[in-house]
This record gives sequence, C-alpha cells and structure tokens, in this order.
Amino acid sequence: MCETDISYSETPIWDPETYDAPRRRLVPDFDCFYGTAAELVADLGVRRPRVLDLGAGTGILSGAVRAAVPAAELTLLDGAAPMLAVARHRLGEVATVTADLTDPLPTGPFDAVVSALAIHHLSDEAKRDLFTRVVGILRPGGVFVNAEQVAGATPWHRAQYEAAHERDARALGTDDAEWDAALGRMAHDRCAPVEDQLAWLAAAGFERTDLVFKRYGFAVYAGFAPGSADGVGS
Repeated sequence: MCETDISYSETPIWDPETYDAPRRRLVPDFDCFYGTAAELVADLGVRRPRVLDLGAGTGILSGAVRAAVPAAELTLLDGAAPMLAVARHRLGEVATVTADLTDPLPTGPFDAVVSALAIHHLSDEAKRDLFTRVVGILRPGGVFVNAEQVAGATPWHRAQYEAAHERDARALGTDDAEWDAALGRMAHDRCAPVEDQLAWLAAAGFERTDLVFKRYGFAVYAGFAPGSADGVGS
C-alpha cells in the first residue's frame, strides 16, 4: 500500500557533495543522461505538468525536471523514506510517496512519469507489469521516460559496457573502494537490453517509443500514451 508522506521535520540536511558527487563519478555523461530525460518532459509543452518520479531516491532526476520545467508539480515515489527526506531538502515542498515499484501507483492522470536507475532492480516480468500500470495513469499523449542502466544484447556487448563503465568512472575519480562498492551493488541488478524494453513498452500500449540517448550501458528511452496531448496539463 502506498503511504503519502509530506512531513519535513525529520529530514537530514542535503549536502550535494555527499549525495551527488559519487553519482556523478559513476554515471557517465551525468548531465546529458539526466538532462535528456528532463528535456522529454519539457518537450510536452505543458506549462505545469504533473510529474511522477518512480524510484526517485534523493531527487536527482526530479531536480533536473524542475530545472527544465520550473512549474512542474512533482510527486516522488521511493521505497526508502530517508532518501525521500533528502529529496525534500533538495526540492522543498514536494509530494512524496513511500512505496515500492511493485505497489499500486498513485492515482493519475499524470502528464509524465519518469524514472532513473531504479527499474533495473525489478525482474523482467515486473518491468513489463510496471510499464502496463504506468500507461494506465498517463494522460492521453503523456510521456514515460526511463533513464536506465541496460544490459548488452550479447556477451560481447556486456563486456564492452562493463569495461567502458569502469574506464569512465576511473577517469572521473572513482577509486578502488568506490568501484568495488559499486560492483557489489550492481551484482544485484536485473538489467535488460534496451531493445527488449522498447518492445515491452509497445506491448504495454505505448506509442512512439524511442531510444533518445545511449552510451554503452546507460540509456534514456521513452514512450507516449495513446491519444492526443492537446490540452493536457495547465
């Protein structure tokens, strides 16, 4: 069951060096990765879009969306209340929902549903189920954007992705301890090839699916809910 949480008093202080610096070292082309996802929301042309951020964590993607669309009405969903507490310090008074991605989603309609580096924790079956539920809470013509870590389609591709990720992270200052910790976390990931995920979006009912950005194992892809976007939002 989703639990809406809009309390701020217990939140820790958000320190961008603490929360963002490691992510910047471990996500290649950080600004383009998150910025491309945010641009897809801005491209809707809705002045005040309702945006749901799935697996929002400390609010990095929501922050990028707000930078692209300052009047966006943000709702952040994550299973970790302490992460959402940090997000509230980053973003101010935004709606937050403490829930897992397998729980019922907040009631729409939303103009956009976005996610970054969260859905790859789900099994392939759970990913497909989530995509079906997401299209059901979008307005006609609304967009779903996933900024994601994806698997290579073959063992050769997977080796290329892994080598490129370590090379890029090391170049940005990741040391042995940070890389070893990242490998430990990634061992639990359930990444899927982007080609499969685009097919799952289409099967769920999304239209105009597209791969918008990709660098080895990091990709931003999107799909639109059926119908016209004319008149959505406010």
